Amino acid sequence: MKTLSIEVRRAEPLDAAAVSEVHREAWRQAYAGLIPHRPLTEMLERRGETWWRRAARGPATLLVLDVAGTIAGYATIGLNRARALPQDGEIYEIYLRPEFQGIGLGRRLFGEARRLLKSLGCNGLVVWCLEDSEHAIRFFRRHGGLDLAEGMEDFADVRLRKIGFVWP
Repeated sequence: MKTLSIEVRRAEPLDAAAVSEVHREAWRQAYAGLIPHRPLTEMLERRGETWWRRAARGPATLLVLDVAGTIAGYATIGLNRARALPQDGEIYEIYLRPEFQGIGLGRRLFGEARRLLKSLGCNGLVVWCLEDSEHAIRFFRRHGGLDLAEGMEDFADVRLRKIGFVWP
């Protein structure tokens, strides 16, 4: 019987190409039809391998979900950017490759991101998602998030409503 290794770890600059692929695949699946085509395409083009290599060294923490040597997902975490909310921590992004969704790996990555924020002294957590992103909303509600905040996100000339989920 083979054992499958699953690890959540801090990203290294060498992970940049794989994280870029995860970002591209996950965003196309999650946002096609929600974010207008042009701004979505521009975002994907801006955030290529070089961008992710810098992100692995940047002020936010970049975590990767490594499944038997394949980067299956990533999360970026840091301090809460919404000063009106009392939570200290924020998960800026959390995404999985489409073929790794629905089998509990998102829960594992989310749990590790929460644990790391707590270990860094963050009390509470916020995660933002687009209001029309039903998959994300179900995920965050299923994991105990309360949708207590809202805001707007601009994509070129389109404004989309976003929801802030919080955990104490």
